[in-house]
Amino acid sequence: MDECNQSGVCCKLFAINLNEKEYFSGKFKTEFEEFGIVKDFLEAEMIGANILTRLEDGSCIYLKDKICSIHKTRPQVCRGFFCNSEKEQFKDMITQINLVKQK
Repeated sequence: MDECNQSGVCCKLFAINLNEKEYFSGKFKTEFEEFGIVKDFLEAEMIGANILTRLEDGSCIYLKDKICSIHKTRPQVCRGFFCNSEKEQFKDMITQINLVKQK
């Protein structure tokens, strides 16, 4: 079973894209929310309006002391990713995480 090692590296390296339901829920702070919600989700995806807000260092706004502060209600994309996953779709991401950890 995959488990989070709570390094916080993935939350610093990757932009988190909300799915349509999450985007329209209003539960998450997004990059361009000060301009309002884009009513067409495909357009929101194209311009990145569905990306979670990130701090100046690039980390997710919900990352606090290397731990996800919204872990129980985190976006679906976060629920599916684990840094020790053997799934092919995560191979490049895991390589990037491991490079950062080695520094």
